[in-house]
Amino acid sequence: MTVSATGTVPIAGRAPGHAPGARRPAVGRLHWLFCALLTLAIGVYGSWRPVLWRDELVSLSAAHRSTGQLFGMLGHVDAVTGAYYLLMHYWIALFGDSLTVVRLPSALAMAGAAAFVALTGERLFGRRAGMVAGSLFALVPSVSRYAQEMRGYAVVVLAVSAATWLLLRALERPRPLRWAAYGCAVTVAGMFHMISLVFLAAHGLVVLGRWWRQRRHPALVGFVLAAAAGLLPVVPLALLGRRQVGRQLGWLSSPDVQYVADFFWRSLFGSAAVSLLMLALAVLPLAWPAGRRYAVEIGLMAVLPIVLIWLISQGSTAYFLDRYLLFTLPAWAVLAGAGLTALRPSLLAPLGLVVVLLAGAHDQFDSRRQFARENWDAGSAAKVIADGYRPGDGIVALRGSTLAYLQVDTALHYYLPDRVKLKDVLVARSAEAAGDIYPQLCTDPVPCIGDTSRVWVVATGSSVDKPLEEYDPPQAEALTRLFPKRTVTAVPGMVVTLLER
Repeated sequence: MTVSATGTVPIAGRAPGHAPGARRPAVGRLHWLFCALLTLAIGVYGSWRPVLWRDELVSLSAAHRSTGQLFGMLGHVDAVTGAYYLLMHYWIALFGDSLTVVRLPSALAMAGAAAFVALTGERLFGRRAGMVAGSLFALVPSVSRYAQEMRGYAVVVLAVSAATWLLLRALERPRPLRWAAYGCAVTVAGMFHMISLVFLAAHGLVVLGRWWRQRRHPALVGFVLAAAAGLLPVVPLALLGRRQVGRQLGWLSSPDVQYVADFFWRSLFGSAAVSLLMLALAVLPLAWPAGRRYAVEIGLMAVLPIVLIWLISQGSTAYFLDRYLLFTLPAWAVLAGAGLTALRPSLLAPLGLVVVLLAGAHDQFDSRRQFARENWDAGSAAKVIADGYRPGDGIVALRGSTLAYLQVDTALHYYLPDRVKLKDVLVARSAEAAGDIYPQLCTDPVPCIGDTSRVWVVATGSSVDKPLEEYDPPQAEALTRLFPKRTVTAVPGMVVTLLER
């Protein structure tokens, strides 16, 4: 196998993208920027349309709290997401909380990940392969889907893709600053989603493999020290998160074969058609002797974390979920980009990008529908309340039912104008005061309701005949007895009921 002085491997007999010291055209130097801008444009497009869903509403609620309230909550729940909540707390303070603005950090993170995908592809397989890999990454539906998510998954994708590129640079020329940068990327990945740290197993095997071939490779020590230093700040978070794991992940079950098949077939890439294309292209680099070793290394980074999370999830706590494994997408894109670039004639590369674009178009548009994530319209419900509001009104919004996790109350608060001041009549202690995601409810609803003369009751669904059926029996009974008069209004996916004495 012929390897250039840069460490770049020609694919299928092609010359490497550049040689050290060679002058590259400006466009060639900025291919990573094109991939980043393409990913950013696709990620931002339509981000103002889908309504906030339950996980995003939790992020919104946490980010709107003071830092003291936020740390109080993290001591009880969601500690492993605390870094993202803090980021969004300061982001909202600076830029506001419109839909596009609160989702923009994820879009920027995915754009950064695309740049590192392009740079990684270039370093291993040549500049053209890097350009194709970064473009493929941008076109994957799940990339833009989570670029429009007010959660920290995109930041994790950025951190892991950056760590991969930094590792390759450090292996090429071990220097303390390069290993320090790698350690920082490890810390960011762990602080934003601890599960992602399984990528270190794949990185470790890559380092070990290169050391085994040379037996004098100094990078082995550098990797161990950098990884250990990067993990050190995550240890306190891991200890705290361990105490909260039952509440965080108790709803997940061990993945069976069908679940894993669905994960690869659709969930990971966000489209069955794109999944088929990406997986097929990812296998191609393994078929050519030139570049096979690097393909195996990147393949480890794509596959091994998934296998490890699946094995770990067979125990008492499951972690196997598509968005938790999103950080493997950069490695899949690099593999697929190398495979597509290696096809002959070379015209097949741009044609392949067009095919991926068309294959994922339906899923791209589908994820941008207004009700793509939740099938109810809290904005319309808030308008009904605002139009009929009187000072002194109270509100009840799924606080005590088993559907409290839907965060309907947070959604209504987001859409209601500032002039509307509603008393949550069933709450004894607010979520902020309780240091939790949910508030503490009144054990006896009647004294809490007090002399409130009107109460707005919001429920999901479309049952105008039984608007209180989603509520706990003691709550429904008290509301029905104290407020005999009802005015029921249906909006998409929700029912708003005005109860009066």
